[in-house]
Amino acid sequence: MKRRESPWVKAVVATIVRPIMSAFTKPVWSGQENIPREGGVIIAANHLSMADPLTIAHYLYVAGRRWPTFTAKEGVFRIPVVGAVARATGQIPVHRGSSDAVKALHEARRALGEHGSSVIFYPEGTCTRDPGLWPMVAKTGVARLALETGVPVIPLAHWGEQHVLPYGSKRISLVPRKTVQLAAGPAVDLSKYRDKPLTATTLRAATADIMADITALQARIRGEEPPLEPYDPKKARQEALEQGDAGKDAK
Repeated sequence: MKRRESPWVKAVVATIVRPIMSAFTKPVWSGQENIPREGGVIIAANHLSMADPLTIAHYLYVAGRRWPTFTAKEGVFRIPVVGAVARATGQIPVHRGSSDAVKALHEARRALGEHGSSVIFYPEGTCTRDPGLWPMVAKTGVARLALETGVPVIPLAHWGEQHVLPYGSKRISLVPRKTVQLAAGPAVDLSKYRDKPLTATTLRAATADIMADITALQARIRGEEPPLEPYDPKKARQEALEQGDAGKDAK
């Protein structure tokens, strides 16, 4: 079977990235015993910052002892050197808004089933827009993939990357060294959905269970209570429009 990754490129990347991450972040890790050491596994994580792929990769590789495989925007693969490294380390390109997104899903299935990879997904699809940076309502793709393949879903929560690189900012703050906390939980219990048709209702319920586990982990890390309901960007936009219309009507 053809390897997904180049062993020597992986070794070079790990040799370069590990000391950099240790120099500029203070990692606080827990729950790594919940990550299977072999076999296909979905790592479902919240998304805080454009810096968190590096902190998650660091955690998964060092603490979890698994090579991190991400689904990344296709544009990343067109960047000189970066693209070549991404391909050589088995990362999966996603062509958003095109039929090629189906190819990415197929490639993720192959990585999980045929190659026994650990594939990291952000179910939210983008960095959270929740004002308190809690996980928000997610898309159903991860739940569908998990139920179709039968591979376990390990929830992963993290906190601290927003102090390194806030979402929407290009200013990186590396000094003083920032504490970044990551915690993995036991596999999400999706057993009640296994024999059900993959309807929209089933997928939304399974997705809610995945995100609830991620949110509970983040709450434990932060020592805070999460919102009663996850932030829904579509609902928030609709409410903003309605409030705007109400304001116009009142004039």
